[in-house]
Amino acid sequence: MAADRVAAAFNARALSRGSRFLDLTERLEKHPTLERWPGDYLPRPLFLGRREVRSFAADLQRLAGLLMALPERLFDGDMDRFCAAVHVTGERAALMRRLGATTAPLCGRADVYHDGTSMKVLEFGTGSELGGWDRAGEMCRCLLGDREFAAFADEHGLGYTHHGRYLAGLLRQLGATVAPGRDPVVALLEGPGALAGCHSWRVLQDQMRWLGLDFHIGEVTELSERRGRLCLRGRPIDVVYRGFEADQLAGDPDAVRYAELVFRAHEEGRAVLWTPLESNIFCEKTCMALMSEPAARERFTTRERELIDRVLPWTRVLDAGTFDRDPDLVDECRRRHRSLIVKPNGRYGGYGVVPGWKVAERDWLPLLRAKAVDGCVVQERVVPRPETVLDPVTGAERIWNAVYGFFYTPLGHAGLEARTLPAGESAVIGISGNAGTRSAVVYHHDHEGEAA
Repeated sequence: MAADRVAAAFNARALSRGSRFLDLTERLEKHPTLERWPGDYLPRPLFLGRREVRSFAADLQRLAGLLMALPERLFDGDMDRFCAAVHVTGERAALMRRLGATTAPLCGRADVYHDGTSMKVLEFGTGSELGGWDRAGEMCRCLLGDREFAAFADEHGLGYTHHGRYLAGLLRQLGATVAPGRDPVVALLEGPGALAGCHSWRVLQDQMRWLGLDFHIGEVTELSERRGRLCLRGRPIDVVYRGFEADQLAGDPDAVRYAELVFRAHEEGRAVLWTPLESNIFCEKTCMALMSEPAARERFTTRERELIDRVLPWTRVLDAGTFDRDPDLVDECRRRHRSLIVKPNGRYGGYGVVPGWKVAERDWLPLLRAKAVDGCVVQERVVPRPETVLDPVTGAERIWNAVYGFFYTPLGHAGLEARTLPAGESAVIGISGNAGTRSAVVYHHDHEGEAA
């Protein structure tokens, strides 16, 4: 693959006398809009073909549209049935649906593996609270400030899409609906107590301010109303960037009361909420299985079925009744157990994920039965392509694996990020779930003139 050739060229340059390539992460650590990020970085960038990125991003945008259309396609628009099918119930469901029959926007991050031949969606993240917006595009911009790397980038046609610019543009568009003729005041709101020790939102704040937005962060319990305006610590705000989730509000009447200030301001056109909590219904992993299962195929066109088969791995729902209701599926899971991975519904960050190839055969069905009680999906394993990375101290080669985050918005593809882990260390590559995970800069090569 051409991306492998670019990676090999980078590694060869890194080993040449006088090269600074193995010290590039120092630029990231000292960069003004990244310095508050405490995580670690992969010692080299990752590379994907420009045409491949654009083609997959277009597929992803269409697949996200199908995801958001599931209530209509499979449940005749009945949100009660849809929520029950994806295990969103009780107070959690009431909070997510508080704003009524809104249309969740196409905004989020899909986690993707490249298997060496094509890319596959492992999980869909929908909503504004997902990480990565804070640093991915800035990491790309930062490295191009190094003269040696900039020459390498020019030689190989490297480019990228700056996430922050997409996001700032989107927030300005939203703000224009309530604050025409001026830039909006934006407040990113987290749940109660969630900002303690939180670094990523402060990194995002630095980036948004660098891009000219009056951007603040706080918690929902710091809200008030004054003269009809929604205020954060007394400052009137136009756009609420939602960092909180329903789980942070459920069971906390005070938090719900403060969140109501946001919901009412949004309903009455006094402020804009980005994004509604309804978006998170579509994060449930059962949604991917609903697109993948045979029973749903007749609800999709031939082209849509081809898209699903091309981009989404085989995914099936297991619940408490599956073992009695669908013995054929249970038998298929038993036969394929070393090529399947189990993921609990409604969890993120890799929590509760169990790879079948790490489970003894005698323990596999009991494990599935136990996981099915609370609801889970089983998904076909996708083996990520190897990435050869040089140790910055010794120069020794080590194989890493990467999960790519493809960002999508109503404006289209909004860039890439990646998290990486040494091959074989874990089936889950996530910053919150594995301390060895490192962020990686991602460029596409053979770039055609998109501004960096």
